[in-house]
Amino acid sequence: MKRTFPFKPIITVLVLAGLVAGGFFGLRYWRRQNAAATLKNLQTVAASRGDLTSTVGASGTVRSNQSAVLTWQTTGSVGVVHVRLGETVEADQVLAELDPTSLPQNVIQAQSELITAQNALEELLQPDPLKVAQAEVAVKEAQTALDNLLNPSDLALSQAELAVLNAQDAVDEAQKQLDRLQRPRGGQEQINSARAAYLLAQEKVDMLQGVYDRTPGDPGEDAAKALALSNLEAAKTERDRALATLNWYQGIPDPDEITEKETRLAIAQAQLADAQEALDKLKNPDPLDIALAEERLADAQETLEKLENGPTQDDITVAQTRVTLAQATLELAKIKAPFAGTITAVQIMPGDQATPNKAAFRLDDLSRLLVDVGIAEVDINQVQVGQPAVLTFDAILGKEYHGVVREVSPVGNIAQGVVSFNVTVELTDADADVRPGMTAAVSITVNELKEVLLVPNRAVRVKEGKRVVYVLRDGQPQAVAITLGASSENYSQVLDGELREGDAIVLNPPTVFETNGPPAFVRR
Repeated sequence: MKRTFPFKPIITVLVLAGLVAGGFFGLRYWRRQNAAATLKNLQTVAASRGDLTSTVGASGTVRSNQSAVLTWQTTGSVGVVHVRLGETVEADQVLAELDPTSLPQNVIQAQSELITAQNALEELLQPDPLKVAQAEVAVKEAQTALDNLLNPSDLALSQAELAVLNAQDAVDEAQKQLDRLQRPRGGQEQINSARAAYLLAQEKVDMLQGVYDRTPGDPGEDAAKALALSNLEAAKTERDRALATLNWYQGIPDPDEITEKETRLAIAQAQLADAQEALDKLKNPDPLDIALAEERLADAQETLEKLENGPTQDDITVAQTRVTLAQATLELAKIKAPFAGTITAVQIMPGDQATPNKAAFRLDDLSRLLVDVGIAEVDINQVQVGQPAVLTFDAILGKEYHGVVREVSPVGNIAQGVVSFNVTVELTDADADVRPGMTAAVSITVNELKEVLLVPNRAVRVKEGKRVVYVLRDGQPQAVAITLGASSENYSQVLDGELREGDAIVLNPPTVFETNGPPAFVRR
């Protein structure tokens, strides 16, 4: 029987042990070489003191200080456009007007209403002396009328009685004249003679009428026809006169004359009735008449007091409101600049039809250019009115502009769950290249510190929930905890910690330092 020895397992163990030892020493050597290379590639900078400018950045759009789209407020045809695009205008300057002949009726009538309202206002503010005198006379007359009702004087009674007598005489005279017209005025012989004259005159008219009818032609063109017409008309006039004479002798009046006499009689009778009524009222005044007289006296006194004391504030307000309303209606035919600025859009031409709310111009106050930016809620408490800012524009390369914070909104805006606060920055050195609508990158200086300990932002790391920087001490990287204050784009202020001025800060610590610290051999 052949004997075997366990050489193979022993050899296998020895080989494995050799591989492990070689790997260990190889890894150690590799780590040593890699750590040496890492230390060699570290970038450092000495911790130092300096000035720090802390900024908050955002972007926004340039806008004018004031902007307005000007529209028509009534209908009509555009008559005159007074301005051009880009023109500078003053406040209240007329920019365009509608053709007066195309205006609505209410606008046209406003001109006369304005004159009436202005005159009424002037009369309130400066009463006419003549009207004051007339008001005084009205008060005296109203007082006299009331006194006569309450206690008529002997003179008033006498005058009233005399007025009744005179009115009665006028009635009697009018009646006599009417009666006289209806009585014959001549004897029988005169009447017969007048009738004969009338018959002869009528016979002559009939004869001349026949002559006219037999004469050919047109009176306007033929002389014989015209003569026949003239003779006929003269005969008719003579006949009418003879008839009037006959009627007068017979006592047959002319209807027009009778109507005239009857009218005079009716007027006289009405005057008599008025005079009698006035006398009766003086002797026995009606309570209603007394009340009416008292009311007239009160009205006259009130009118006089208003003229003497001047109008009340309510009266002036009403009159001024009428003037204002009329002026406002007239202004509908015009577009005026509400503020001084530049015409940045013209959307009308003469002849265009205007309708209410139809845009005509855009006006911008370019004397101040502003940028509204949204600042995050974590930064807003650092931003204050008066802080300086630097602005850059994609549309204007290689140039910086300056500004100052003018407004900080006290209330935040929420958009998609993010809170921001509106901050308005005014450009202080804007030129013609900066225009409303451009996008601006704004950097607001919120803090300026002098001679503070600074650390580069790129060197700051977070380890175990704390901010640290790595510094070289005795040639080895070491994590140093720090507390940061204000920050700028590249540096931050060190408020507290173990960092000291002059420490070599590692700008590019390897990831292995941040997670596990330096390799073990480095810490031997």
